[in-house]
Amino acid sequence: MLLSLHQDWQEKLRDEVSEECGKDKTPDSDTFSKLKLMNMVFLESLRLYSPVSFFSRDATKDLTLGHLKIPKGTTIVFPLMKMHSDKAIWGSDADKFNPLRFENGVSRAAKHPNALLAFSMGPRVCIGQNFAMMEAKIVLTMILQRFRLSLSSEYKHSPVDHLTLTPQYGLPVMLQPL
Repeated sequence: MLLSLHQDWQEKLRDEVSEECGKDKTPDSDTFSKLKLMNMVFLESLRLYSPVSFFSRDATKDLTLGHLKIPKGTTIVFPLMKMHSDKAIWGSDADKFNPLRFENGVSRAAKHPNALLAFSMGPRVCIGQNFAMMEAKIVLTMILQRFRLSLSSEYKHSPVDHLTLTPQYGLPVMLQPL
Protein backbone atom coordinates (compact mmCIF):
# COMPACT_ATOMS: atom_id res chain seq x y z
CA MET A 1 0.00 0.00 0.00
CA LEU A 2 2.71 2.48 1.01
CA LEU A 3 4.69 1.95 -2.19
CA SER A 4 1.51 2.48 -4.20
CA LEU A 5 0.98 5.79 -2.43
CA HIS A 6 4.65 6.77 -2.69
CA GLN A 7 5.57 6.08 -6.30
CA ASP A 8 8.91 7.85 -5.85
CA TRP A 9 9.97 5.24 -3.30
CA GLN A 10 8.64 2.46 -5.50
CA GLU A 11 10.92 3.67 -8.30
CA LYS A 12 13.92 4.03 -5.96
CA LEU A 13 13.42 0.44 -4.79
CA ARG A 14 12.97 -0.81 -8.34
CA ASP A 15 16.24 0.87 -9.33
CA GLU A 16 18.02 -0.70 -6.35
CA VAL A 17 16.58 -4.15 -7.11
CA SER A 18 17.46 -3.80 -10.78
CA GLU A 19 21.04 -2.87 -9.90
CA GLU A 20 21.51 -5.82 -7.53
CA CYS A 21 19.31 -8.49 -9.17
CA GLY A 22 18.67 -7.41 -12.72
CA LYS A 23 15.31 -8.46 -14.11
CA ASP A 24 15.62 -12.21 -13.68
CA LYS A 25 17.90 -13.12 -10.77
CA THR A 26 16.12 -14.68 -7.83
CA PRO A 27 17.19 -12.76 -4.74
CA ASP A 28 19.26 -14.48 -2.05
CA SER A 29 20.67 -13.57 1.36
CA ASP A 30 23.73 -11.90 -0.22
CA THR A 31 21.44 -9.72 -2.33
CA PHE A 32 19.41 -8.60 0.69
CA SER A 33 22.46 -7.30 2.52
CA LYS A 34 22.91 -4.89 -0.41
CA LEU A 35 19.30 -3.65 -0.54
CA LYS A 36 19.67 -0.75 1.90
CA LEU A 37 16.69 1.27 0.66
CA MET A 38 14.43 -1.77 0.82
CA ASN A 39 15.41 -2.37 4.42
CA MET A 40 14.67 1.27 5.26
CA VAL A 41 11.25 1.03 3.58
CA PHE A 42 10.38 -2.15 5.48
CA LEU A 43 11.42 -0.66 8.82
CA GLU A 44 9.39 2.48 8.20
CA SER A 45 6.40 0.40 7.09
CA LEU A 46 6.67 -1.66 10.29
CA ARG A 47 6.83 1.53 12.33
CA LEU A 48 3.66 2.91 10.77
CA TYR A 49 1.77 -0.39 10.56
CA SER A 50 3.21 -2.84 13.08
CA PRO A 51 2.03 -6.43 12.69
CA VAL A 52 0.56 -6.21 16.20
CA SER A 53 -0.82 -3.02 17.72
CA PHE A 54 0.23 -3.76 21.29
CA PHE A 55 1.91 -6.32 23.51
CA SER A 56 1.88 -6.84 27.25
CA ARG A 57 4.23 -8.05 29.94
CA ASP A 58 3.62 -8.98 33.58
CA ALA A 59 5.93 -7.46 36.19
CA THR A 60 7.70 -10.37 37.92
CA LYS A 61 8.85 -8.15 40.78
CA ASP A 62 8.16 -4.69 42.17
CA LEU A 63 9.90 -2.11 40.00
CA THR A 64 10.16 1.60 39.39
CA LEU A 65 10.12 3.23 35.96
CA GLY A 66 10.95 6.90 36.32
CA HIS A 67 8.52 8.14 38.96
CA LEU A 68 6.10 5.27 38.43
CA LYS A 69 6.00 2.38 40.90
CA ILE A 70 4.81 -0.89 39.38
CA PRO A 71 3.92 -3.68 41.80
CA LYS A 72 4.72 -7.33 41.09
CA GLY A 73 1.93 -9.00 39.09
CA THR A 74 0.89 -5.82 37.26
CA THR A 75 0.23 -6.26 33.55
CA ILE A 76 1.99 -3.57 31.53
CA VAL A 77 0.54 -2.88 28.08
CA PHE A 78 2.78 -1.37 25.39
CA PRO A 79 0.63 0.42 22.77
CA LEU A 80 2.94 0.10 19.75
CA MET A 81 0.84 2.17 17.37
CA LYS A 82 0.93 5.05 19.85
CA MET A 83 4.61 4.62 20.64
CA HIS A 84 5.57 4.39 16.96
CA SER A 85 3.78 7.65 16.15
CA ASP A 86 4.98 9.68 19.15
CA LYS A 87 6.41 12.96 17.86
CA ALA A 88 8.54 13.36 20.99
CA ILE A 89 10.38 10.16 20.03
CA TRP A 90 10.18 10.07 16.22
CA GLY A 91 10.15 13.80 15.40
CA SER A 92 7.60 16.21 13.98
CA ASP A 93 7.04 14.00 10.90
CA ALA A 94 6.17 10.90 12.97
CA ASP A 95 2.85 10.51 11.13
CA LYS A 96 4.53 10.62 7.71
CA PHE A 97 6.11 7.85 5.61
CA ASN A 98 9.82 8.70 5.74
CA PRO A 99 12.13 5.71 5.21
CA LEU A 100 15.17 8.01 5.40
CA ARG A 101 14.77 8.13 9.18
CA PHE A 102 16.38 4.64 9.12
CA GLU A 103 19.29 5.75 6.93
CA ASN A 104 21.76 5.37 9.83
CA GLY A 105 20.21 2.20 11.24
CA VAL A 106 17.40 1.33 13.61
CA SER A 107 19.14 2.56 16.76
CA ARG A 108 19.56 6.07 15.31
CA ALA A 109 16.14 6.44 13.69
CA ALA A 110 14.52 7.95 16.79
CA LYS A 111 15.48 9.70 20.00
CA HIS A 112 15.66 6.33 21.77
CA PRO A 113 17.72 3.45 20.30
CA ASN A 114 15.00 0.88 21.09
CA ALA A 115 12.02 2.89 19.87
CA LEU A 116 11.05 0.46 17.08
CA LEU A 117 9.28 -2.49 18.69
CA ALA A 118 7.43 -4.03 15.75
CA PHE A 119 8.78 -7.49 16.67
CA SER A 120 9.49 -6.68 20.36
CA MET A 121 13.10 -7.06 21.49
CA GLY A 122 15.38 -8.76 23.96
CA PRO A 123 14.67 -12.28 25.16
CA ARG A 124 11.01 -12.04 24.06
CA VAL A 125 11.72 -10.92 20.48
CA CYS A 126 9.52 -12.58 17.86
CA ILE A 127 11.20 -15.80 16.74
CA GLY A 128 9.72 -15.35 13.27
CA GLN A 129 11.23 -11.89 12.69
CA ASN A 130 14.08 -12.97 10.40
CA PHE A 131 11.86 -15.34 8.43
CA ALA A 132 9.13 -12.69 8.02
CA MET A 133 11.60 -10.06 6.83
CA MET A 134 13.32 -12.46 4.41
CA GLU A 135 10.00 -13.65 3.00
CA ALA A 136 8.73 -10.08 2.55
CA LYS A 137 11.96 -9.00 0.83
CA ILE A 138 11.86 -11.97 -1.57
CA VAL A 139 8.24 -11.29 -2.52
CA LEU A 140 8.69 -7.53 -2.92
CA THR A 141 11.90 -7.94 -4.91
CA MET A 142 10.23 -10.34 -7.34
CA ILE A 143 7.18 -8.06 -7.68
CA LEU A 144 9.32 -4.97 -8.32
CA GLN A 145 11.29 -6.86 -10.99
CA ARG A 146 8.10 -7.47 -12.96
CA PHE A 147 5.38 -4.99 -12.02
CA ARG A 148 4.43 -1.43 -11.13
CA LEU A 149 2.09 -1.20 -8.12
CA SER A 150 -0.90 1.07 -7.71
CA LEU A 151 -3.92 1.12 -5.43
CA SER A 152 -7.39 0.60 -6.78
CA SER A 153 -9.67 3.63 -6.50
CA GLU A 154 -11.94 1.35 -4.43
CA TYR A 155 -9.40 1.12 -1.60
CA LYS A 156 -10.67 2.42 1.75
CA HIS A 157 -7.96 3.03 4.33
CA SER A 158 -9.23 1.35 7.46
CA PRO A 159 -6.65 -0.68 9.43
CA VAL A 160 -8.26 -2.93 12.01
CA ASP A 161 -6.76 -5.01 14.80
CA HIS A 162 -7.69 -8.71 14.46
CA LEU A 163 -4.78 -10.10 16.51
CA THR A 164 -2.61 -8.66 13.75
CA LEU A 165 -3.18 -5.36 11.97
CA THR A 166 -5.04 -5.90 8.70
CA PRO A 167 -6.91 -3.75 6.17
CA GLN A 168 -10.59 -4.03 7.11
CA TYR A 169 -11.83 -3.94 3.51
CA GLY A 170 -8.89 -5.69 1.88
CA LEU A 171 -6.03 -4.21 -0.11
CA PRO A 172 -6.90 -4.03 -3.80
CA VAL A 173 -3.51 -3.46 -5.40
CA MET A 174 -3.22 -3.38 -9.17
CA LEU A 175 -0.12 -4.83 -10.81
CA GLN A 176 0.90 -3.39 -14.16
CA PRO A 177 3.53 -5.44 -16.05
CA LEU A 178 6.72 -3.51 -16.77
